Amino acid sequence: MHKFVILCSALCIGQSLAAQSVPPDDAVIYSNEFLSIGVGARAQALGNSTVASSDDIFATYWNPAGLVAVDSSAGLIAGAMHAEQFAGVTKFDYIGLSLPVATGGRRLGVSLIRQGTDDIANTLNLVEPDGTLNYDNITTFAVADYALAFSYAQPTTLLKGRVAVGGNLKVIRRVIGEFSKAWGVGVDIGLRYADGPLRGGLMLRDATSTFNSWKTELSESDLAVLQRTGNTLPDASGTEVTRPTLLPSVAYRFGVGQFGIAPEATAFITFDGRRNTLLASNTVSADLAGGIEIDFRRLVFARFGVDQFQEFRQLGETEGVLTPRFALGLGVKVKRFALDYAYANPGSEADLYAHVVSLNFGLVKTTTR
Repeated sequence: MHKFVILCSALCIGQSLAAQSVPPDDAVIYSNEFLSIGVGARAQALGNSTVASSDDIFATYWNPAGLVAVDSSAGLIAGAMHAEQFAGVTKFDYIGLSLPVATGGRRLGVSLIRQGTDDIANTLNLVEPDGTLNYDNITTFAVADYALAFSYAQPTTLLKGRVAVGGNLKVIRRVIGEFSKAWGVGVDIGLRYADGPLRGGLMLRDATSTFNSWKTELSESDLAVLQRTGNTLPDASGTEVTRPTLLPSVAYRFGVGQFGIAPEATAFITFDGRRNTLLASNTVSADLAGGIEIDFRRLVFARFGVDQFQEFRQLGETEGVLTPRFALGLGVKVKRFALDYAYANPGSEADLYAHVVSLNFGLVKTTTR
């Protein structure tokens, strides 16, 4: 426990010193936003309100402290998710692995997130110097965002052992074809409280801010095309800062006959400026999310969720309509396998719903939710 706290402190101090060298105005609202979409069909169906209850492989994203709830006899656990956005143009995928470390409920995890759009046409060289069109000059490129996270979780003796801690070390890679690339590093810290049917969670994403260092490289011919067409030339390099996000969450499960009912509520609090959220100021914005899961004997699950309370305005109107995002889903659990489905909107537009499917399993025996 002491070694874990020292490690987290060292990482936080190092990033805090780096953060002091970046002016607050350099922070970008919605930076690394692909990491705000949420992983796992269960979470998507619950309006992404799972910080307190996440206790499977997807806890590597939602709250790494939740990994302590996995039975140590489960050995290696794994999971994956796939979703398609914008009529299949953009793919969003997750894969994760976790295994116990020695004794005492400690667990390690590693996970990878990718959001990408492939086969984008590059028409910079479509027009020849003599003004003719040469379609053979059209090539393709991909725009992709990656996040590789290394997770660790362990129980503590706080509040009679009801509190667990966890953390992520994230490595970010963002690619825009051969034109521009970025590397970034960040830290997440999570706490989990469990007392009978009551669950509490607290996740601090990008705890001391996450820094993406961009480098842009264009050929002389590409630069010439941009100049001829009146486009602004991009900066050769730059730093993008992702400010922290705080996610407090609470969940409670109770039984009615053979059915279980588990409501959960989560707040998403950002510190990077005014957002289109339920509550907003020039420095802090907050949104609410809620979900309810109904299960039959912990075998079959029905889920409903709501989040992203955004104000939508019609062209020319000064006042908008506060519109939440709804989601629903189903799940089935058979021994060590769990298959989940969600019909949810992973984006910020009102009509961009997608089908999300995820699977998680253990090689021996998995814990029940």
